[in-house]
Amino acid sequence: MTVPELIVETIPVGHIQCNCTILGDPVSRKAIVVDPGGDAEMLIARLVELDLQVERIIHTHAHLDHFLASGKMKEATGAKLALHRDDLFLWDMLEEQCRMFGIPFEKPPPPDQWLEHEEEIEVKGVQGKALHTPGHTPGSMCFLFEKQKLLIAGDTLFQGSIGRTDLWGGDYQQIEKSIQEKLYTLDEETSVITGHGESTSIGYEMRSNSFVRA
Repeated sequence: MTVPELIVETIPVGHIQCNCTILGDPVSRKAIVVDPGGDAEMLIARLVELDLQVERIIHTHAHLDHFLASGKMKEATGAKLALHRDDLFLWDMLEEQCRMFGIPFEKPPPPDQWLEHEEEIEVKGVQGKALHTPGHTPGSMCFLFEKQKLLIAGDTLFQGSIGRTDLWGGDYQQIEKSIQEKLYTLDEETSVITGHGESTSIGYEMRSNSFVRA
């Protein structure tokens, strides 16, 4: 029996064009949304077009551009918001972040769930695992969907680069260690959806990314 492929769609959203990813099961029509950083109405409309029901909204970290639309998404879908506890201070300082970047502020609801390292991320038909990869922020997470050889890396790993470490709680040595020990140990064929810009692969970054010692 052939297993239908997972619905995977990445949409740049918001003022800073964060890559928001929808992962849906074509049978159960259940879905997870990662990093709804803006354009809530567009994301909700796209979910309706795909006939998907969101059950969890998970965040790679709590910089403003990765969760600005989370409140509206929760209000529209009833989905639970999940974050690593170490980024709660950033979630709570959204107003300051918005002021710094000149972006309108909307008070977010608190997270509903705390993500843990190696926690199973699952809704019916969509199975993944959370990886705690601190460095860009203290609570940065990546999400691995092993069957699909897919990693959603947030701002930890980019094509040819890594996330900046000069904002609140950033640490260059820590992000390098996270990539070396938790990402470069994955299958080299694993595709990587980055937090901004083009996708890449683990193997390509291992061989060419000059910001990380392989």
